[in-house]
Amino acid sequence: MAISSTLATPRRALFVGPTVLRIVAGIVILAAWEIVVRLFAPSYVATPSGVAAAFPSVVVSAPFLVALGQTLGAVAEGLAIAIVCGTVIGLMMGRSALGERLLRHYINACYAMPMLVVLPLFSLWFGYTGAARLATIVFAAIFSIIVSVADGARSVPKDYLEVAHSFRAGRMCMLFEIVLPASMPYFLAGLRLAGGRALIGAVVAEFFTAIGGLGYFILFNSRTFHHDEAFVAVLFLAAFGVAVDVLINWSTRRFLPWYRRDDKAE
Repeated sequence: MAISSTLATPRRALFVGPTVLRIVAGIVILAAWEIVVRLFAPSYVATPSGVAAAFPSVVVSAPFLVALGQTLGAVAEGLAIAIVCGTVIGLMMGRSALGERLLRHYINACYAMPMLVVLPLFSLWFGYTGAARLATIVFAAIFSIIVSVADGARSVPKDYLEVAHSFRAGRMCMLFEIVLPASMPYFLAGLRLAGGRALIGAVVAEFFTAIGGLGYFILFNSRTFHHDEAFVAVLFLAAFGVAVDVLINWSTRRFLPWYRRDDKAE
């Protein structure tokens, strides 16, 4: 027993938690970035130390705050439209054989279509305005919602619907009290994809149309060789994506405890 306990002690000492490993990996990446840029890249290329030095002045500047509000406001509006319309269309496809036959191929084709293809069309239809950005965001996000909700509505166990039907539940009652709750895990998975795609759509639209927002802020600072300032906006975009993922994971644990049984993998 003494020998086995002695051998087991070093193994326990070598165990490192996942948080420590992430921190160490991040430090190694930042150090490698700093060294490579200082040795081989021009002086105006962004470095971690330069981004850290520029961060305080950028986040309180009026141009950055205005751009942040424009982009996040457009993303929130586009996501709201995509969620409402995508949920309705997804339920129609998932619970109606006719709706599935009518829309399935068109939805799959649009879902696979790159947003760069439709962005020139949106700019022609809506002009170089915020409406083109909003249309791009909705186009980028809605198909993830439709496909996920349709899969969720299609996967509802028939036993649930038969029991509700035996109690004389109406179609709307079964839709809102059985189909939608059972489809919620699929909806959240689609929402995670839609949030990232909506943000990409907003930035791409701002690049292409040169309207105000974080995309144009990054483009302008990059072309004027202020790469550290541009990278601050990139960090905010990454933080938004992480925040969406954290919010969805929290919502899943809070409202769907039966769906995620193993939170240790997070």
